[in-house]
Amino acid sequence: MTTRRHVLAGAGAASALAILPAAARTTRPALVAGTYTARGGAGLYPIDPTTTGWQVAEPIGKLSDLSFGVSRGDKAYFVHESAKGRLIATDRAGGILADLPSGGDDPCHVAIDRAGRMLAVANYSSGTVAVYPLNRGGIPAAPAVRQQTGTGPNADRQAGPHAHWVGFTPDGRYLHAVDLGADAVFAYTMQGTTPSQPRLAWQAPAGSGPRHLARHPRLPVAYVVTELANTLVTLDAKPDGSFTTRASQSLLPPGFTGASAAAHLWIDRTGRRLYASNRGDDSIAVFALDAKGDARPIQHIPCGGHWPRFFLALEDARRFLVANERSGTVTVFAIEADGRLTVTPERLAIPGVVFLDLA
Repeated sequence: MTTRRHVLAGAGAASALAILPAAARTTRPALVAGTYTARGGAGLYPIDPTTTGWQVAEPIGKLSDLSFGVSRGDKAYFVHESAKGRLIATDRAGGILADLPSGGDDPCHVAIDRAGRMLAVANYSSGTVAVYPLNRGGIPAAPAVRQQTGTGPNADRQAGPHAHWVGFTPDGRYLHAVDLGADAVFAYTMQGTTPSQPRLAWQAPAGSGPRHLARHPRLPVAYVVTELANTLVTLDAKPDGSFTTRASQSLLPPGFTGASAAAHLWIDRTGRRLYASNRGDDSIAVFALDAKGDARPIQHIPCGGHWPRFFLALEDARRFLVANERSGTVTVFAIEADGRLTVTPERLAIPGVVFLDLA
């Protein structure tokens, strides 16, 4: 697909809108990148800051096929995507502290609750969710595993449940799991660190294939990207952990034709901008969020590579890094004062890159 800049009709938010603090730091943190070996990745790549950007270091080969990871304190937690998945806890030097079954096949997402008491894993192929208690040192114990159920009309992608995202509510009362295969978001009531059996929290449109969810930082609102329908769905969050649909709109630019699959989304800390990636169209879509949480598209910008599976926003550094899986590149954008993105000359070559995180 040829790279191009997409222009949206009426996309004209005031440039004077200050999304980032005026005193935002420009210090660039150390990062890590997970990769797929089938696409040439050689493990977990450290990415070191320099005076002008970042430099990719030699990979840690023993940490291969890591499809997602999160860090907390001096620990990092990664999922090894394989038929018998693993959850791997490491120190910041990459030393393995724990290596446990993920509770299913092909884990693809991991999340920690705000209090640091528990960790959840989404296992895509088996449609299972695992919840691990964390001890005071942050080491995970054996998980409680729950099976999700359901199918969708897309026979190739929805023959069974496919858990693709997990996340705890800020108060830790509920765990939500987005299921692409079942066209659903499931809710688990947390009893300490033990999850209940799953219950339906939201039914997505048939065949839409919900993939990732993000919560508004202040409002009882959540947003879901649907991989198969390429839509952004705005949800009202209820006190019982359920959701109702408020609105749905395309993630793709007007006039786009062809195959595309939505991937990742993120909301800035002010709750005023939302970002999502489109694989196939190979773009980042930027939305303005108003005082009620309603979303309005203000920009589509080419991702600078092919197949933007993930992106990492560094608000303090005013940088936005896009992991382009199939081109094996990370494109670095600047986050402007109004939240729009502008491309920079910075590029990192990382074969098979699928996620980025702070080191």
